[in-house]
Amino acid sequence: MTSSEVTRRRVMGFGLGALAALPAGCSGDSGPVRRLRLATGPEGGPYNAFGQALARAVAASGRRIEIVPVSTAASVNNLRKLDEGSVELALAMADVAEDAVLGREPFLRPAAATALARVYVNYTHLVVPADGPVRSVRDLAGRPVAAGAAGSGVQVVAERVLRAAGLSGAPAPATTPAPATTPAPAPAPAAPAADERQLGLAASVSALREGSVDALFWSGGVPTPALADLAHALPLRFLPLDAHVGALRERHGPVYTEVTLPAGVYGLTEPVGTIGVGNYLLARTDVPQGAVRDLLQVVFERWRDLLREVTAGVRLEPRFAISTGEVPLHPGAAAHYRSVYG
Repeated sequence: MTSSEVTRRRVMGFGLGALAALPAGCSGDSGPVRRLRLATGPEGGPYNAFGQALARAVAASGRRIEIVPVSTAASVNNLRKLDEGSVELALAMADVAEDAVLGREPFLRPAAATALARVYVNYTHLVVPADGPVRSVRDLAGRPVAAGAAGSGVQVVAERVLRAAGLSGAPAPATTPAPATTPAPAPAPAAPAADERQLGLAASVSALREGSVDALFWSGGVPTPALADLAHALPLRFLPLDAHVGALRERHGPVYTEVTLPAGVYGLTEPVGTIGVGNYLLARTDVPQGAVRDLLQVVFERWRDLLREVTAGVRLEPRFAISTGEVPLHPGAAAHYRSVYG
């Protein structure tokens, strides 16, 4: 058992009553303000919204830290920036974060990244026009698909879903398969690869509306405003993806879970099973422990504000926050959870 797993198990047993007693704006550091750059995502996206909200919340807290959001292409790009030291903090999807710390493709070596918290879950959306011919992932064979911007976590999960369905032209990465918790389906017969287009969310929505792609992948909170707006303008079908969770977990581990797009969202008349992936708030190992503890106090005090524009109907729980899989907790994060919940 790793030290990070021991820490998480201990923290998960602690009580939660002390959170309400946290004093606002109380930092033991009377020195200069520490400036922390946070790699977020493209402007208008959920990571960018979270980063801007976090910067405002920290500024209002009176603590001796400053958050400077940095717009990026999102998860893969963020981990590279974190590793090279051009930012101190980053947001990233759990699958990409684990690949980074383990040195798996697309990363050439283990990245210098630690976890502060698992903040919310992304829901994988595979969206097609309701009156179109695509009714399953296999129907995407040979068709143009908006598969996420280059360097994004969306691109990673889209590629893996298409590979699991036998529709990817990219070779499978050399990873060590994790123990399967759900039997994987039999390999699908060979089919033409989907025509994957590297498009961000705004460009993907425009392409689907115009008919230049037959489907779009997105990984984000529910509802995602851009998709909710599209659903008002164009009848949509959200394809179920939960059947692919077993294959993804077998190859990539338990970062993938079964989740459900609920009835009512996007005008859905019944729930749609899909793939969930956590989102981590990450830090370089050399970020001071005091700065991490101050930051996490703000995160837990203001989680409603931070998540309001990102995903609806969720709350940030400590037992959820420390579930960061193969990504070890930053020592300052472990100290925070012990001091507050112990």
